[in-house]
Amino acid sequence: MNTFARLRGVWRDRTPNILPPRHFRCLPRDLVAIAVSLPFMAVSANSLAAEAGGFASCLERLRPDAMAKGVSAATFDAQTAALAPDMTVIGFLDAQPEFVTPIWDYLAALVDEERVADGREMLSHWELVLGRVEKAYDVDRATVVAVWGVESNFGRNFGTRPLLTSLSTLSCFGRRQDYFRGEFFTTLKIIQEGHVAPERLTGSWAGAFGHTQFMPSTFMRLAVDFDGDGRRDLVDSVPDALASTANFLRRAGWRNDLPWGFEVALPAGFDTAVAGRRNRQPMHDWAARGLRRVDGGDLPPGATPAALLLPAGEGGPAFLVTRNFDALYSYNAAESYALAIAHLSDRLRGGGPFATPWPTDDAGLSRAERRELQQLLIERGFDIGEPDGIIGSRTREALQMVQREFGLTADGRAGQKTLRALRQPR
Repeated sequence: MNTFARLRGVWRDRTPNILPPRHFRCLPRDLVAIAVSLPFMAVSANSLAAEAGGFASCLERLRPDAMAKGVSAATFDAQTAALAPDMTVIGFLDAQPEFVTPIWDYLAALVDEERVADGREMLSHWELVLGRVEKAYDVDRATVVAVWGVESNFGRNFGTRPLLTSLSTLSCFGRRQDYFRGEFFTTLKIIQEGHVAPERLTGSWAGAFGHTQFMPSTFMRLAVDFDGDGRRDLVDSVPDALASTANFLRRAGWRNDLPWGFEVALPAGFDTAVAGRRNRQPMHDWAARGLRRVDGGDLPPGATPAALLLPAGEGGPAFLVTRNFDALYSYNAAESYALAIAHLSDRLRGGGPFATPWPTDDAGLSRAERRELQQLLIERGFDIGEPDGIIGSRTREALQMVQREFGLTADGRAGQKTLRALRQPR
């Protein structure tokens, strides 16, 4: 599937070095504009008892394995004594999302004026720390802050699920138990080593946590103590989180002397079969094919390898991307995500929106526009909860109803056409 053109539900494709395989990670909470309603899991008292009994037996079996991985008996016993399974997380492993998301919806919510303004404020507020991070890891500050903004909305949305509960449940039930057991044991070691208190370890259903949403295994490999307090704390230490993110990107191959890429214009009749992130060609070859910067300028000279991306096909924006784009991609194995980080970093440096419009007559909504849309639905009497910008099942159902009323396609999508219609006086 082309993840530029569509992104499934609240899941993101992740590479094993930072997150589990496909669909094991939620989108940033403020971007759950395409959230999926999981089927209600009705369970009887007998099945609950069976689950609890199976969970207790499972923890007993895991105890020696955890100790073999360096978790002390005292830590294991103390941290598992009060654990109970949360079977709702199992649904996230297998539930199929109801919607696919066009790239213009995805980027409209992730890279909006609100996030750009917040990011610039963070650049100013953390200027000294970011300067030290940049010097230590040779990763530019705008890119680090862009990751922070997309991953947790600058620390506002960590996720609320206790890691030990989620990861222990996933270690005992469902698919990929071996993978989650490794993350569970590593979480116990994080607690044992005193980096983060157990009550502060909350995050996504799959175990990602902190300002820049590391999985426990990624934390253990790449997190750093940048504030010098003897702990690697991605939850309560912004310096540790920013430096750890830079460390990740550096290890992924980031080079500060390269741009991530840039928007380009294709010549008439261009053969788009050569597009694709893995089809790297020297920059001078792309120039010879007639590609130019979208502002009409020449491509950089030389043989720097670059690939052509067409996230919405040949009718939308086109980009030449370098190995730095691949470093962003390694943080979250979805090209749409990497483009969001790249674009937000450009906006934080003072750049503007993409020059080429997306091939749609119904553009996506910013988070502010999504909140406005929800408020207008509430004023029409729809019970959809708070206007938080998260387009969940109740908002989609309400949208389908008003879209039928307006004569629009009743797809439950939050787009400009529906917002304009809702703005009209009744």
